[in-house]
Amino acid sequence: MEEGILWGIDLGGTKIEGVILDQYNDNKVLYRERVPTEASKGYPHILNQVKKLVDSMVAHHGCRPTRLGVGTPGTMNRHSGLMKNCNATAINGQPMQKDLTNLLGIEVKMANDANCFALAEAKLGVVKHHYPDAQVVFGVILGTGVGGGLVINGHIINGHHGIGGEWGHNLLSGIEGRPCFCGKEGDNESILSGPSLEWYYHQKTGTQKPLKEIIERARAKTDSVAIDTLDRLTDGFARAISVVINIVDPDVIVIGGGVGNIDEIYTTGASRIPAYVFNHEFQAPIVKPALGDSAGVFGAAFLIEE
Repeated sequence: MEEGILWGIDLGGTKIEGVILDQYNDNKVLYRERVPTEASKGYPHILNQVKKLVDSMVAHHGCRPTRLGVGTPGTMNRHSGLMKNCNATAINGQPMQKDLTNLLGIEVKMANDANCFALAEAKLGVVKHHYPDAQVVFGVILGTGVGGGLVINGHIINGHHGIGGEWGHNLLSGIEGRPCFCGKEGDNESILSGPSLEWYYHQKTGTQKPLKEIIERARAKTDSVAIDTLDRLTDGFARAISVVINIVDPDVIVIGGGVGNIDEIYTTGASRIPAYVFNHEFQAPIVKPALGDSAGVFGAAFLIEE
Protein backbone atom coordinates (compact mmCIF):
# COMPACT_ATOMS: atom_id res chain seq x y z
CA MET A 1 0.00 0.00 0.00
CA GLU A 2 1.24 3.51 -0.83
CA GLU A 3 2.28 5.41 2.28
CA GLY A 4 -0.26 8.09 3.22
CA ILE A 5 -2.87 7.09 0.62
CA LEU A 6 -6.31 6.22 2.04
CA TRP A 7 -9.00 4.33 0.12
CA GLY A 8 -12.66 4.40 1.15
CA ILE A 9 -15.98 3.03 -0.09
CA ASP A 10 -19.39 4.30 1.07
CA LEU A 11 -21.97 1.59 0.42
CA GLY A 12 -25.43 3.14 0.35
CA GLY A 13 -28.86 1.88 -0.54
CA THR A 14 -28.87 3.61 -3.93
CA LYS A 15 -25.21 4.40 -4.70
CA ILE A 16 -21.72 3.18 -3.90
CA GLU A 17 -19.07 5.89 -3.76
CA GLY A 18 -15.30 5.50 -3.68
CA VAL A 19 -12.56 7.98 -2.83
CA ILE A 20 -8.76 8.03 -2.70
CA LEU A 21 -7.22 10.57 -0.30
CA ASP A 22 -3.66 11.86 0.05
CA GLN A 23 -3.15 11.93 3.80
CA TYR A 24 0.13 13.83 3.48
CA ASN A 25 -1.42 16.60 1.40
CA ASP A 26 -4.24 17.71 3.73
CA ASN A 27 -6.35 14.70 2.67
CA LYS A 28 -6.58 15.96 -0.88
CA VAL A 29 -8.99 13.99 -3.06
CA LEU A 30 -6.96 12.14 -5.68
CA TYR A 31 -9.89 10.35 -7.27
CA ARG A 32 -13.62 9.91 -6.67
CA GLU A 33 -16.26 7.84 -8.42
CA ARG A 34 -19.80 6.49 -7.94
CA VAL A 35 -21.72 3.50 -9.25
CA PRO A 36 -25.35 2.50 -8.56
CA THR A 37 -25.90 -0.07 -5.81
CA GLU A 38 -28.78 -1.82 -7.61
CA ALA A 39 -29.61 -3.58 -4.33
CA SER A 40 -32.78 -5.10 -5.80
CA LYS A 41 -30.56 -7.42 -7.87
CA GLY A 42 -29.35 -9.16 -4.74
CA TYR A 43 -26.34 -9.57 -2.50
CA PRO A 44 -23.88 -11.06 -5.04
CA HIS A 45 -24.62 -8.17 -7.41
CA ILE A 46 -23.91 -5.63 -4.64
CA LEU A 47 -20.54 -7.27 -4.02
CA ASN A 48 -19.76 -7.19 -7.72
CA GLN A 49 -20.69 -3.50 -7.90
CA VAL A 50 -18.15 -2.81 -5.15
CA LYS A 51 -15.54 -4.80 -7.11
CA LYS A 52 -16.41 -2.92 -10.29
CA LEU A 53 -15.87 0.39 -8.48
CA VAL A 54 -12.59 -0.67 -6.87
CA ASP A 55 -11.26 -1.99 -10.19
CA SER A 56 -12.12 1.33 -11.84
CA MET A 57 -10.38 3.26 -9.06
CA VAL A 58 -7.29 1.09 -9.46
CA ALA A 59 -7.29 1.68 -13.22
CA HIS A 60 -7.43 5.45 -12.76
CA HIS A 61 -4.94 5.63 -9.88
CA GLY A 62 -2.49 3.10 -11.24
CA CYS A 63 -1.95 1.30 -7.94
CA ARG A 64 -3.93 -1.26 -5.95
CA PRO A 65 -4.45 -0.78 -2.20
CA THR A 66 -3.80 -3.45 0.41
CA ARG A 67 -6.40 -2.01 2.79
CA LEU A 68 -9.84 -0.56 2.17
CA GLY A 69 -12.31 1.20 4.48
CA VAL A 70 -15.99 0.48 3.84
CA GLY A 71 -18.92 2.39 5.33
CA THR A 72 -22.09 0.30 5.45
CA PRO A 73 -25.81 1.02 5.90
CA GLY A 74 -25.91 -1.37 8.85
CA THR A 75 -23.65 -3.01 11.41
CA MET A 76 -21.53 -6.14 11.48
CA ASN A 77 -21.96 -8.43 14.47
CA ARG A 78 -18.34 -8.81 15.48
CA HIS A 79 -18.95 -12.23 17.03
CA SER A 80 -20.68 -13.85 14.04
CA GLY A 81 -19.29 -11.63 11.30
CA LEU A 82 -22.81 -11.25 9.86
CA MET A 83 -24.44 -7.97 8.88
CA LYS A 84 -27.57 -6.64 10.61
CA ASN A 85 -29.85 -3.59 10.59
CA CYS A 86 -29.14 -2.73 6.92
CA ASN A 87 -31.80 -0.84 4.96
CA ALA A 88 -30.38 -2.60 1.88
CA THR A 89 -31.93 -5.77 3.26
CA ALA A 90 -30.12 -8.14 0.90
CA ILE A 91 -26.98 -7.50 2.98
CA ASN A 92 -28.54 -8.59 6.29
CA GLY A 93 -27.29 -11.94 7.56
CA GLN A 94 -24.36 -11.96 5.14
CA PRO A 95 -20.64 -12.17 6.01
CA MET A 96 -19.87 -9.09 3.94
CA GLN A 97 -16.46 -8.24 5.37
CA LYS A 98 -15.23 -11.77 4.71
CA ASP A 99 -16.81 -11.88 1.25
CA LEU A 100 -15.34 -8.53 0.19
CA THR A 101 -11.92 -9.49 1.51
CA ASN A 102 -11.99 -12.69 -0.55
CA LEU A 103 -13.44 -11.02 -3.64
CA LEU A 104 -11.05 -8.07 -3.68
CA GLY A 105 -7.95 -9.65 -2.19
CA ILE A 106 -7.73 -6.60 0.08
CA GLU A 107 -7.97 -6.22 3.87
CA VAL A 108 -11.38 -4.62 4.55
CA LYS A 109 -12.26 -2.54 7.61
CA MET A 110 -15.95 -1.69 8.09
CA ALA A 111 -18.14 0.63 10.15
CA ASN A 112 -21.70 1.83 9.78
CA ASP A 113 -22.50 5.04 7.94
CA ALA A 114 -23.25 7.07 11.09
CA ASN A 115 -19.85 6.20 12.55
CA CYS A 116 -18.19 7.18 9.27
CA PHE A 117 -20.10 10.46 9.29
CA ALA A 118 -18.94 11.29 12.83
CA LEU A 119 -15.35 10.27 12.10
CA ALA A 120 -15.18 12.39 8.93
CA GLU A 121 -16.57 15.50 10.59
CA ALA A 122 -14.17 15.03 13.52
CA LYS A 123 -11.06 14.53 11.37
CA LEU A 124 -11.80 16.61 8.29
CA GLY A 125 -15.00 18.59 8.70
CA VAL A 126 -16.62 21.09 11.02
CA VAL A 127 -15.04 19.78 14.24
CA LYS A 128 -11.49 19.87 12.89
CA HIS A 129 -11.86 23.41 11.58
CA HIS A 130 -13.92 25.05 14.33
CA TYR A 131 -13.52 22.88 17.46
CA PRO A 132 -10.04 21.34 17.13
CA ASP A 133 -9.71 20.69 20.88
CA ALA A 134 -12.88 18.59 21.03
CA GLN A 135 -12.26 15.12 22.45
CA VAL A 136 -15.80 13.71 22.42
CA VAL A 137 -17.83 14.12 19.22
CA PHE A 138 -21.32 12.75 18.72
CA GLY A 139 -22.54 12.58 15.13
CA VAL A 140 -26.30 12.48 14.59
CA ILE A 141 -28.10 11.31 11.47
CA LEU A 142 -31.62 12.76 11.18
CA GLY A 143 -33.11 11.84 7.84
CA THR A 144 -35.11 8.97 6.40
CA GLY A 145 -33.69 7.06 9.36
CA VAL A 146 -32.14 8.12 12.65
CA GLY A 147 -28.69 7.04 13.77
CA GLY A 148 -25.59 8.15 15.59
CA GLY A 149 -21.87 7.68 15.85
CA LEU A 150 -19.49 8.36 18.73
CA VAL A 151 -15.87 9.42 18.22
CA ILE A 152 -13.54 9.88 21.19
CA ASN A 153 -10.01 11.22 20.72
CA GLY A 154 -10.28 10.64 16.98
CA HIS A 155 -11.43 7.01 17.19
CA ILE A 156 -14.83 5.39 16.70
CA ILE A 157 -16.38 3.72 19.73
CA ASN A 158 -17.83 0.53 18.26
CA GLY A 159 -18.73 -1.24 21.50
CA HIS A 160 -19.04 -4.90 22.39
CA HIS A 161 -21.93 -5.55 19.96
CA GLY A 162 -20.94 -3.03 17.29
CA ILE A 163 -23.76 -0.63 18.19
CA GLY A 164 -21.78 2.06 20.01
CA GLY A 165 -23.43 5.46 19.54
CA GLU A 166 -26.52 3.92 17.94
CA TRP A 167 -29.19 6.10 19.51
CA GLY A 168 -31.79 5.83 16.74
CA HIS A 169 -33.61 2.92 18.35
CA ASN A 170 -33.62 4.08 21.96
CA LEU A 171 -37.13 4.43 23.30
CA LEU A 172 -38.13 8.09 23.55
CA SER A 173 -40.12 8.61 26.74
CA GLY A 174 -43.08 10.93 26.87
CA ILE A 175 -43.88 10.89 23.14
CA GLU A 176 -45.98 8.29 21.34
CA GLY A 177 -44.56 7.00 18.07
CA ARG A 178 -45.41 4.59 15.29
CA PRO A 179 -44.09 1.00 15.09
CA CYS A 180 -40.48 0.82 13.88
CA PHE A 181 -38.89 -1.87 11.70
CA CYS A 182 -36.65 -2.76 14.67
CA GLY A 183 -39.68 -4.09 16.54
CA LYS A 184 -40.05 -1.22 18.99
CA GLU A 185 -42.79 1.38 19.04
CA GLY A 186 -41.93 4.93 20.05
CA ASP A 187 -38.16 4.92 19.49
CA ASN A 188 -36.23 7.93 18.19
CA GLU A 189 -36.52 6.87 14.55
CA SER A 190 -40.27 6.32 14.79
CA ILE A 191 -40.69 9.89 16.04
CA LEU A 192 -37.89 12.08 14.66
CA SER A 193 -37.23 10.73 11.15
CA GLY A 194 -38.62 12.57 8.14
CA PRO A 195 -41.14 9.83 7.23
CA SER A 196 -42.26 9.59 10.87
CA LEU A 197 -42.93 13.33 11.09
CA GLU A 198 -44.88 13.15 7.84
CA TRP A 199 -46.79 10.14 9.23
CA TYR A 200 -47.71 12.12 12.35
CA TYR A 201 -49.08 15.00 10.29
CA HIS A 202 -51.05 12.59 8.10
CA GLN A 203 -52.52 10.83 11.14
CA LYS A 204 -53.74 14.14 12.55
CA THR A 205 -55.07 15.71 9.33
CA GLY A 206 -55.76 12.87 6.91
CA THR A 207 -53.62 14.78 4.41
CA GLN A 208 -50.23 13.64 3.14
CA LYS A 209 -47.67 16.44 2.83
CA PRO A 210 -43.87 16.47 2.42
CA LEU A 211 -41.96 17.53 5.49
CA LYS A 212 -40.62 20.65 3.78
CA GLU A 213 -44.15 21.96 3.29
CA ILE A 214 -45.18 21.03 6.82
CA ILE A 215 -42.28 23.05 8.24
CA GLU A 216 -43.11 26.01 5.98
CA ARG A 217 -46.72 25.94 7.20
CA ALA A 218 -45.55 25.79 10.81
CA ARG A 219 -43.30 28.82 10.32
CA ALA A 220 -46.14 30.73 8.67
CA LYS A 221 -48.35 29.82 11.67
CA THR A 222 -51.17 28.93 9.29
CA ASP A 223 -51.55 25.28 10.34
CA SER A 224 -51.89 24.19 13.96
CA VAL A 225 -50.98 20.56 13.21
CA ALA A 226 -47.88 21.67 11.33
CA ILE A 227 -46.92 23.72 14.40
CA ASP A 228 -47.46 20.62 16.56
CA THR A 229 -45.31 18.55 14.17
CA LEU A 230 -42.42 20.98 14.36
CA ASP A 231 -42.78 21.09 18.15
CA ARG A 232 -42.74 17.28 18.17
CA LEU A 233 -39.39 17.41 16.37
CA THR A 234 -37.72 20.06 18.54
CA ASP A 235 -38.95 18.71 21.87
CA GLY A 236 -38.35 15.11 20.84
CA PHE A 237 -34.81 15.94 19.75
CA ALA A 238 -34.08 17.67 23.07
CA ARG A 239 -35.36 14.67 25.03
CA ALA A 240 -33.52 12.15 22.86
CA ILE A 241 -30.17 13.93 22.79
CA SER A 242 -30.29 14.53 26.56
CA VAL A 243 -29.76 10.80 27.09
CA VAL A 244 -26.52 10.92 25.09
CA ILE A 245 -25.41 14.08 26.88
CA ASN A 246 -26.00 12.52 30.30
CA ILE A 247 -23.86 9.50 29.36
CA VAL A 248 -20.93 10.86 27.32
CA ASP A 249 -21.29 14.68 27.61
CA PRO A 250 -20.03 15.47 24.07
CA ASP A 251 -17.83 18.48 23.35
CA VAL A 252 -19.56 18.88 19.98
CA ILE A 253 -22.76 17.45 18.45
CA VAL A 254 -22.88 17.39 14.64
CA ILE A 255 -26.23 16.79 12.91
CA GLY A 256 -26.45 15.39 9.39
CA GLY A 257 -29.32 14.18 7.24
CA GLY A 258 -32.18 16.04 5.59
CA VAL A 259 -34.13 16.67 8.79
CA GLY A 260 -30.91 18.08 10.25
CA ASN A 261 -31.28 21.06 7.91
CA ILE A 262 -34.27 22.35 9.87
CA ASP A 263 -32.96 25.42 11.70
CA GLU A 264 -35.36 25.13 14.65
CA ILE A 265 -33.40 22.09 15.88
CA TYR A 266 -30.46 24.40 16.61
CA THR A 267 -32.56 27.14 18.21
CA THR A 268 -35.78 25.90 19.84
CA GLY A 269 -34.52 22.33 20.13
CA ALA A 270 -31.21 23.33 21.70
CA SER A 271 -32.93 25.72 24.11
CA ARG A 272 -35.03 22.85 25.48
CA ILE A 273 -32.10 20.56 26.27
CA PRO A 274 -31.28 22.00 29.74
CA ALA A 275 -34.70 20.91 31.00
CA TYR A 276 -33.80 17.29 30.31
CA VAL A 277 -30.10 16.96 31.19
CA PHE A 278 -28.60 16.33 34.61
CA ASN A 279 -27.15 19.81 34.81
CA HIS A 280 -28.32 23.40 35.19
CA GLU A 281 -27.07 24.45 31.78
CA PHE A 282 -26.07 23.13 28.36
CA GLN A 283 -23.31 24.92 26.45
CA ALA A 284 -21.85 22.39 24.00
CA PRO A 285 -22.20 23.49 20.36
CA ILE A 286 -24.75 21.74 18.14
CA VAL A 287 -23.68 22.31 14.54
CA LYS A 288 -24.36 21.41 10.93
CA PRO A 289 -21.76 19.32 9.09
CA ALA A 290 -19.18 20.77 6.72
CA LEU A 291 -18.87 17.78 4.38
CA GLY A 292 -22.48 17.16 3.36
CA ASP A 293 -23.03 13.81 1.67
CA SER A 294 -19.26 13.44 1.27
CA ALA A 295 -18.82 12.64 4.95
CA GLY A 296 -19.59 8.92 4.62
CA VAL A 297 -16.94 8.13 2.03
CA PHE A 298 -14.28 10.27 3.75
CA GLY A 299 -15.03 8.56 7.04
CA ALA A 300 -14.73 5.18 5.35
CA ALA A 301 -11.25 6.11 4.12
CA PHE A 302 -10.22 7.12 7.64
CA LEU A 303 -11.20 3.64 8.90
CA ILE A 304 -7.83 2.45 7.60
CA GLU A 305 -6.25 4.39 10.48
CA GLU A 306 -8.51 2.86 13.12
